[in-house]
Amino acid sequence: MERFLTLIRNKYLIAGVAFIIWMCFFDRYDFSTQFAYQQEKTKLEDEKAYYETEIGRIEKAIKDAQYNPNEIQRIARERYKMKKDNEDIFVIQEVEAKEEK
Repeated sequence: MERFLTLIRNKYLIAGVAFIIWMCFFDRYDFSTQFAYQQEKTKLEDEKAYYETEIGRIEKAIKDAQYNPNEIQRIARERYKMKKDNEDIFVIQEVEAKEEK
């Protein structure tokens, strides 16, 4: 029991434990803050990867639209509803069902 009391009265041990508790729970960069930063970093890295793939896809579409006449024709037909003289166009639109109460 005396050994335990002398260990508790040691000012360096008390200061060390207080420092560790302060750094783990009350400091500006405590565990919960670091965990939140890590989650945000992961989320931002995922967004970065998504946007990099989208940029690559869009650049490929732009290059195709500049040099491929079939792609130009496809874009004109789908987006601008253009057609040849001897063909008919049917535009199909989805209608949402109304909910009954």
